[in-house]
Amino acid sequence: MASEKPEYVVDSGDAHSDEKAPRRGSTAIGEAADLYGDIETAEQFGYVSRGLKSRHIQFIALGGTIGTGLFLGIGKAFAHSGPLSVLLGYTFTGIAIWAMMQCLGEMATWLPLPGAIPQYCARYCDPAMGFAVGWNNWYNSAITLCAEISAAAVVIGYWNDTINQAAWITIIIVVVVALNIFAVSIYGEAEFIFASIKIVTIVGLLLVALVIDLGGAPKQGRLGFRYWVHPDKGGMKEYIAKADTGRFLGLFATLINATFSYGGVEMVAVAAGEAENPRKNIPKAVRRVFWRILFFYVLGSLAIGVTVRSDNPDLTAGGVGAKSSPWVIAIQSAGIPALPSIINAVILTSASSSANAFLFSGSRYLFALAQNGQAPKVFLKCSKSGVPYYAVLLTASISLLTYMSVSSGASTVFNWFQNLCSIANLITWINILIAYIQFRKALIAQGVDRNSLVMKSKWQPWTAYFALVYFCMILLFNGFAVFTSGNWSIDDFITAYIGIPIYFALYLFWKLFKRESFVKPAQADIWSGKAAMDAEVWEEQIPKNILQKIWYWIA
Repeated sequence: MASEKPEYVVDSGDAHSDEKAPRRGSTAIGEAADLYGDIETAEQFGYVSRGLKSRHIQFIALGGTIGTGLFLGIGKAFAHSGPLSVLLGYTFTGIAIWAMMQCLGEMATWLPLPGAIPQYCARYCDPAMGFAVGWNNWYNSAITLCAEISAAAVVIGYWNDTINQAAWITIIIVVVVALNIFAVSIYGEAEFIFASIKIVTIVGLLLVALVIDLGGAPKQGRLGFRYWVHPDKGGMKEYIAKADTGRFLGLFATLINATFSYGGVEMVAVAAGEAENPRKNIPKAVRRVFWRILFFYVLGSLAIGVTVRSDNPDLTAGGVGAKSSPWVIAIQSAGIPALPSIINAVILTSASSSANAFLFSGSRYLFALAQNGQAPKVFLKCSKSGVPYYAVLLTASISLLTYMSVSSGASTVFNWFQNLCSIANLITWINILIAYIQFRKALIAQGVDRNSLVMKSKWQPWTAYFALVYFCMILLFNGFAVFTSGNWSIDDFITAYIGIPIYFALYLFWKLFKRESFVKPAQADIWSGKAAMDAEVWEEQIPKNILQKIWYWIA
């Protein structure tokens, strides 16, 4: 790994020109040549293009990976733990997510690379760590892709359950692959539309919940915080144990549920390598993750908690599509017609959007591994429009496992594979934080003043250490129910912890295979690929009227 600024700099045009225009056509090859060290390799394989506009990045950050969890999965947390526990669990985890995203945003702004996370781990910590987290993230994205496609196919059954589910799975796979294979701008436009629908819907649901709570619904009077008192046990229900111990375990269970609901929040960094003007757009997007946490998850959990009884049997009945959604249960209980079908449509778009996003991220993780020399070079091959199509096609091929969910016997195996990925999000976030701690040490060791950074994250290194301890705690104790319920289950134990040995097996394989040493801060490669990025000049968007000013603020 390089320890100094590379002498190789890509020519960005007339170096002596007083006015630099944005380089659109040569950007991809320029960045590739800066990374690979020679223009021949760059021309042989091609490179991803910066086709994601500011509005794409901002809306990916706000709602890109919000899937079925916020609309459906959160209901079981309410049933087990109660409204106050869910609100606290999503708030505490949201704070840790914000801290982690501050760290990732600083690294992604310094060096916006496609895939990003495996490269940061390999450059700043240990190549074996980059290999392990890269393949961990790839299989996580690929299997989550299957889960979201399967969920979308099931959701369609809310309207019509007579058509074979395999037909819907086929249609969704074809659509998602088409959105990813042609150009990254098509993926960006799709995510912009999907995220817009989700954002508008969630804002609308928050307003509806407020109306219901204040007594504006046809069938109910004013609710206030009635459901925090009734049913018995108030806002914090007992879980597994009795009294305060049970209430604490109920709260801890919501921390685990919230962790899984926030999965994919790091997507904005994965897309940084294909974003226009990343030095401006990535910090802006990272800052908006705070508002996503506050409005969607924290206020969302509060809204559900005041409008739905935690002992409502529909929360855990497993109804098709929106039938088990706490939002739909609240609306139906209030006697408001039509909205359930609208929410089911939004759940369908959310599942499809998440499938789209995880196919994108999985292919970019594979691309990043190939750049690190930890996956076959064929996955570096890009189309003329800048899409690593072999990486997209391999990741998409895993979606064929979704057909296993159609068979009742095979669905058990499919669900087991799906559960393998439940812990992968925590492992990813822990690796991000370790990489950031080492990145910060590398900046200091190589004489880079953090005050000169475009994005300087707050309260470091304490922010990173806090989030690291928090996520490690959740990782180690996520299977607590196996040990405390009195009913030992080897299947539940494997589901809770199998992701950890898989990660370390990947790590040890590369460590023993390559025998590469840990990266010292003074030798960490914080420069390769930065020269071409620094040479980029992007047009400043100057609003001409009040409408443009509002739009530029939003996007």
